Amino acid sequence: MKIKSEKDFWSGLMFVVVGIAFAWGATAYNFGSSARPGPGYFPFGLGIILALIGGFLLFEALTIEVEGGEKIGSWPLKQGGIILFSVVLFGLLLPRLGMAMTLPVLIIVSSLASGEFNWKEVALNAVILTVGSWGIFIKGLGLTIPLWPTFIKS
Repeated sequence: MKIKSEKDFWSGLMFVVVGIAFAWGATAYNFGSSARPGPGYFPFGLGIILALIGGFLLFEALTIEVEGGEKIGSWPLKQGGIILFSVVLFGLLLPRLGMAMTLPVLIIVSSLASGEFNWKEVALNAVILTVGSWGIFIKGLGLTIPLWPTFIKS
């Protein structure tokens, strides 16, 4: 069998492996029911969906001919390092600075990995994602994530 698109093949394989790992890992948790899902319900469903998407990509990579075979280029190590650094920074700063300050830092630093960095777009993304995350995680789900820095008493 010949791989007709390297990009689709490797991304499909990654989706299948990650999806199966998530679904398998979720079996260690209580599933609950559809009306009252447990902690394993969402990761299991997500894992199955990821594996199905990966299977579709693998099928496509092996059956649909593309021009040039869509070869995989060089690995963007610098950009990957910037994104990894921003996520680690987020994890370190969140308990101290709260979501309102840490999430914009994550968005700004990770946006530096793009060759198309634009301050207006990054600022708009930071505002929308911070307000949306506050609404979903703190207000909607009631998670105990600090919103403001520890030195600001609300």
